[in-house]
Amino acid sequence: MTSPVSISPQNLGVSGKTLLEVRAVAKRFGAREVLRSLSLDIALGEFLTLLGESGSGKTTLLRLIAGFEQPSSGEIWMSGERLDTLPAYKRRVNTVFQHYALFPHLSVRENVAYGLRVKNTPKHEIGDRVDESLRMVKMNEFADAWPAKLSGGQQQRVALARALINRPQLLLLDEPLSALDANLRKQMQSELKALQREIGITFLFVTHDQEEAMALSDRIALLRNGALEQIAAPREIYAHPATAYTAQFIGQTNLLRGDVRGGVATCGTLCWQTSAADGPALYSLRPEAIRLASDAASSANTVRFRGAIRQQIYGGPSEILEIDCAGTPMLRARIPARGQLSGEHDFAFSPADAIRVKE
Repeated sequence: MTSPVSISPQNLGVSGKTLLEVRAVAKRFGAREVLRSLSLDIALGEFLTLLGESGSGKTTLLRLIAGFEQPSSGEIWMSGERLDTLPAYKRRVNTVFQHYALFPHLSVRENVAYGLRVKNTPKHEIGDRVDESLRMVKMNEFADAWPAKLSGGQQQRVALARALINRPQLLLLDEPLSALDANLRKQMQSELKALQREIGITFLFVTHDQEEAMALSDRIALLRNGALEQIAAPREIYAHPATAYTAQFIGQTNLLRGDVRGGVATCGTLCWQTSAADGPALYSLRPEAIRLASDAASSANTVRFRGAIRQQIYGGPSEILEIDCAGTPMLRARIPARGQLSGEHDFAFSPADAIRVKE
């Protein structure tokens, strides 16, 4: 693993002011260490996604910030105030869970108002704030409906309204779209991003779905075994993965293992010029970087090779080719759909697309 690669929030269209600081936080459950000295900052107005496989520690970190768990060591600060020493009800943080937990015996309006009533908010204030929250999520016309009569997407909006009514500085979202079908999930991704931009609240979003993280986030924090693997903007983390794990987890890639000697990188039968230092090397080459040589722009540095197509997988506008290149592990290429191919073909890629990564 390498040191996290970061990008400044000022370059992301969000405030450069830090809202939340996680400082060397660790969490142990008995002998099991779930988080290992993890540190990250979240900017005011940022949409940051915690991405990782099951057991990576992302939901545990969310629960620590919310106050449902206490760190074994380290500190959490928000707006210049120590957060982890405060009880959950005193934190200006709200959580939207995977299962929306709406009260079935209460109307939409009553569900949204519940948190304010618990806090003994004056009655004359509750009505206006409920209406405001429902307007934010475009659910005001369903104010008197029962949760059982709502679709999954509508229930998700009600859960958001219930969290937003408390005017949190930070909204935590624990896989809130995972229960939706694929088409509705895509629609809600777009709506969730637009809503976050409109209201300006900082979102900390948890998911194991890398496509969802890429679509929604200003930055992605990839967790692995309780530690931060890499943190960067979606385009950066995809185009320049720091480690082999990042390259494989976010999108598909070909990992080319080889050696650098005298300014030349050699990976099996593939070789190209490089300014990298001599020694063993590992490269990530995305499938879309490999083209049929007849379709690729040619230059003096273009890497050309010949391979036999072992499998062709149709995917609508594009197709995946599995290529057997003698002396090199099977390569995967993604090309525009063009009909059935077979036999041997010449392929090409640019050395600039082979990104050196760490183990």
